Parts: sequence; C-alpha cells; structure tokens
Amino acid sequence: MFMKETVVNNQVGLHARPATFFIQKANEFKSSVWVEKDERRVNAKSLLGVLSLGIVKGTTINLIADGPDEEEAVNALVELINSDFSE
Repeated sequence: MFMKETVVNNQVGLHARPATFFIQKANEFKSSVWVEKDERRVNAKSLLGVLSLGIVKGTTINLIADGPDEEEAVNALVELINSDFSE
C-alpha cells in the first residue's frame, strides 16, 4: 500500500470536468485506488464516489493505492492535481 497527501488547488476543486480527468487517470492503473478526505474513503475510479466527497479548492486529500503499480498510480494522480488538471 502506498499513500500520499496533496492539496487540490484548481479553481473548481475536484468537480465535474476535473473529476472526470481524475477518474480516467485512476482507471489507467491495475491497482485499487482510493481518495480519502476527513476519514471518508471512496473509490478513485468512481465518479459518484469522488463527487460525493465535495472536494473544493484548498482541500487536503490522501491518495491511497494498493496493487502492482500503486506508487506509479498515486504519483500520476498527484501530478495531475498539482498541474491544476492542465486548465
């Protein structure tokens, strides 16, 4: 299991379009991937799950992965978030 903490800084947070990009990226990996906010953990490959967390600009989240490409998955998602979803 591999975990990293990151802060979502893009304008709309992890909502609508950015959430779609996030889920598409998470689905590129074999590992199970989760997003954790305030003790709630959801599947990072589920649009409804990610949207249900209500992640807005400035929110700190944990990205957790478990599987054969866990480090690669977490690092790729952190990179996507840090790039503000290339917006």
